[in-house]
Amino acid sequence: MTTSLVCASHSPLLHCYAQEPKDWDALQQAYKDRAEAVKNFDPELVIAFGSDHFNGFFLKLMPAFCVGISATATEDIGGFSGELNVPSDAAIDVVNFLRNNDIDPATSNNMTIDHAFSQTIHEMCGSLTEKPVIPIFINCICEPFVPFRRTRLMGEAIGRYAKSTNKRVLLLASGGMSHHPRRYYPEIDDGPTEVNAWQKSGGDDASSLSSEEWIERLEEMHLEGAEMIVRGERTAADMRLNEEADKRFLEVLTKSKLNQFDEWDQHQLIKEAGIGSMELQTWIAAASAHQSAGGEPPVLDFYSVAPEIGIAAGVVHGD
Repeated sequence: MTTSLVCASHSPLLHCYAQEPKDWDALQQAYKDRAEAVKNFDPELVIAFGSDHFNGFFLKLMPAFCVGISATATEDIGGFSGELNVPSDAAIDVVNFLRNNDIDPATSNNMTIDHAFSQTIHEMCGSLTEKPVIPIFINCICEPFVPFRRTRLMGEAIGRYAKSTNKRVLLLASGGMSHHPRRYYPEIDDGPTEVNAWQKSGGDDASSLSSEEWIERLEEMHLEGAEMIVRGERTAADMRLNEEADKRFLEVLTKSKLNQFDEWDQHQLIKEAGIGSMELQTWIAAASAHQSAGGEPPVLDFYSVAPEIGIAAGVVHGD
C-alpha cells in the first residue's frame, strides 16, 4: 500500500550523558516530530533494520543478515528490555521472499537484540510492543562486513515485499552516524582475555564474562566515558566524529543515488568515520526498501556532531 521511512541514530548515552549536547533540544524535537509522524502514519507493520553490540550475535556464528521470527530485547545501557511484538508468520514470509529474490538471510526463533534496535523502536513507536515489528539484523560490528551493494539489494527486496503486503509499512533504520566505540567493543584479541572470550563465545567459554558482567562492564565504561568527554580526555577526533564524511553520506542518501554506495571503500570510511559508520548499512537497507516500494527521496531532519553522547547524530525521513 505505502511505506514510510525513518533513519535515526542511537546511543547508549542518549539518556544518561554527563553533559547536555549543544543541540540537545533540536535532537529531541527531531525524535518527537518523527514519532508523531509515525503515529499519524499508523503503520500496520514495522520492518526494523539494526545491528548488535555482542549482546545477541557473536563471532562463533556471525551472519551477514538475520531475520527475527521472535525477539527479546536485553536490558543494556541505552536500551529497553522486553519481548518484541513479532508477527512470526509475516517474518517467515519475509525470509521466503528474500530467498526467492536471491538473498539468503539467517533466521532466529529466539533473537536477542540490544539498544541498536530497542532504543529506536521505543523512541519512534512508543514501546516495544505498540506495533508489530520484524527485526532484521545486519552485521555492522566486525569483519567481514557485508558489502554495501548486498545491503542495498537486500533492502530493495524488502521494499518489494512491503509493497506486496498492501499494508502501511514503516521502514525503520537505527544506527550511525560517524563514531568509533572500540573502547567498549575492542577488535578481536585486542581486549582483555575475558572480553575477547565473550565476543567470541557469548559466554560459552569458561574464561568468558557472563552476560550480567558484560552488561555491567558496558554500563560502567560508558558512564566513565561520558565523564571523560566532559573533562576533555576524549575528543570528537578520538571518537572519529566526522561531519565531512557524514555529509557525503547524506548527500548520496537524500538524492536517492543509492547504487553509488556500491563503490564506497568500507575500510576507508571506517578510517575516517569510525567503526560505528558501518551501522549506516541499516540506513542503506531502509532507504533502498523505501525507494523500491515507490517512496519519495529521504529528507534530512537533523544532524549534529554530539561528542557528549559519543556520536554524530542524524535523523532522516521519507514519505
